[in-house]
Amino acid sequence: MFRSFDPKDLQTNVLHDYLLSTIAPRPIAWASTIDAQGKVNLAPFSFFNVFGSNPPTLVFAPSSRVRDNTLKHTLLNAQATGECVINIANYELAGKMVLTSGEFAEGVNEFDMAELEMEASVRVKPPRVKASPAQFECVVKNIIPMGTNAGAGSLIICEVVYLHLNENIFNEEDKIDPHLVDNVARLGKIWYTRAKEGLFQMPQPKGKTIIGFSRLPDFIKHSKYLTGSELAQIAGVDYEPTTDEIKAEESTPDMQEIFGKYGQNPEALESELHKKAKALIAGIHYEEAWRVLLSFRK
Repeated sequence: MFRSFDPKDLQTNVLHDYLLSTIAPRPIAWASTIDAQGKVNLAPFSFFNVFGSNPPTLVFAPSSRVRDNTLKHTLLNAQATGECVINIANYELAGKMVLTSGEFAEGVNEFDMAELEMEASVRVKPPRVKASPAQFECVVKNIIPMGTNAGAGSLIICEVVYLHLNENIFNEEDKIDPHLVDNVARLGKIWYTRAKEGLFQMPQPKGKTIIGFSRLPDFIKHSKYLTGSELAQIAGVDYEPTTDEIKAEESTPDMQEIFGKYGQNPEALESELHKKAKALIAGIHYEEAWRVLLSFRK
């Protein structure tokens, strides 16, 4: 038995979910652009793929927002300047990539929000994500709007005019090794997949006033135990626990055990708390991870 539908009979958000959950996994275009005034924008799009090699052609499609039919800054910038860079996000960068999908005010630089280093491009004006394993400088050849309703996409057809491939993704035979690239791809809702390992989840920060890297306390931002992707995941939430919430977390049996064993050794205590937070982040328990991290006070 099948559930069968005429798309016109489905609400846009329901159809959106059906499409994205079945046409998957999808590669991710992490697109950097600039507006007419030179302000930088960075955002990921999973309506993306390669559509030819002579000329080298990439196509991605920002959709208008379902809730209010407004256009994404990436599309507006591509229309205004005719240039972009498509950066590839690997697993190490996944958390920061998702963080840049947040709804930021016009003119906010997502490179700064995600604490990503910009690298100057050679042929186009938008900067590259320096840490990305593969970066494609592109000129926009055409933009094709697919409709005017909320959720409609606009195909941005790009020609690659320069590409940058990290030497670390090549194997001994001088071929690109997918294990070394370590791509991530998008499925439906909060599901992603890592090319060499399989499924994992990362909630989206959309619609939130997120904390961002700039508001992370230094002892968390410079953690020796959390990866950049893990830090980006907790920086992508809008939750900041109160003092009472932190104290309540400290009083739980697990936390009391940690403080009892390591409370007299700040370095060991920090290590144990950050390891506990790492496990919580992996389980998408971001609010608890925040309380655990902020319970450490030298």
